[in-house]
Amino acid sequence: MAEHLFHLKAEWPGLRNDVGTIDAGNLKTKVSIPPEMDGPGVGTNPDEMLLGAAATCYIITLAAMMERSKLGKEALTMESIGVVDVTKGVITYKKIIHKPQIVLKSDATAKDEALALRLAEKAETSCMISRAIQGNVVVGLEATITK
Repeated sequence: MAEHLFHLKAEWPGLRNDVGTIDAGNLKTKVSIPPEMDGPGVGTNPDEMLLGAAATCYIITLAAMMERSKLGKEALTMESIGVVDVTKGVITYKKIIHKPQIVLKSDATAKDEALALRLAEKAETSCMISRAIQGNVVVGLEATITK
């Protein structure tokens, strides 16, 4: 068994609507509350960071699965949407929707298209971030496969 440690340092100099910083190796940025939640909107925020973690984990997992399956592609892009609910002052991250667009090579077969869809679905259950938030945040998938 291998264990990998990741470290993050955070500084928060003031109160609710101030701006802090985080430093996690290659991730160095300012952080604050987003304007949608009456914050200053400087740098990134926890909502974007959770969405970013889920999206990057998913797309990297999908690309690795496609490579292992020797499924050729022309392009792999994705849009992800995070849905955050604020009811009576309680903030709940409700849902993440991944919308990958897989463009297969022009000579791809119907079998290749079916494999791409299966891998898109399997990547969601295999991604470690999806597994980490399972039971707390619903993760949806709207995959598009073309050639």
